[in-house]
Amino acid sequence: MSLSDTVKHQVDAALRAFCEKRIPPHARHQVRLSYDFQENRVTLYEDRTVLSDPKRWTHMPIARFRHAAKTGEWTLFCADRNDRWHRYQGCEPTRRFEALLEEVSRDPTGIFFG
Repeated sequence: MSLSDTVKHQVDAALRAFCEKRIPPHARHQVRLSYDFQENRVTLYEDRTVLSDPKRWTHMPIARFRHAAKTGEWTLFCADRNDRWHRYQGCEPTRRFEALLEEVSRDPTGIFFG
């Protein structure tokens, strides 16, 4: 089931602020964060320029947030080196999307940003 327009708007605003805060303006020509919506989930990516060709960008998945319509809770997932998603064990599902963004930002295990 797709996210409602209201939920999508709230999540979009939170992610835009997160991405702006995470990458300083002077570095955005080399690294940026992006995200996209797919049905009931949102995937956060880190984009970096390719060293041998700075006009090209790589696109690496960082975190995935999945929304359960029945409970209104969000669950956080992390990608392994083969881009397979696994439930992140560092926090429980929550109705507060921003709490999961805070966990990604803290990154206590180094799974998201290394």
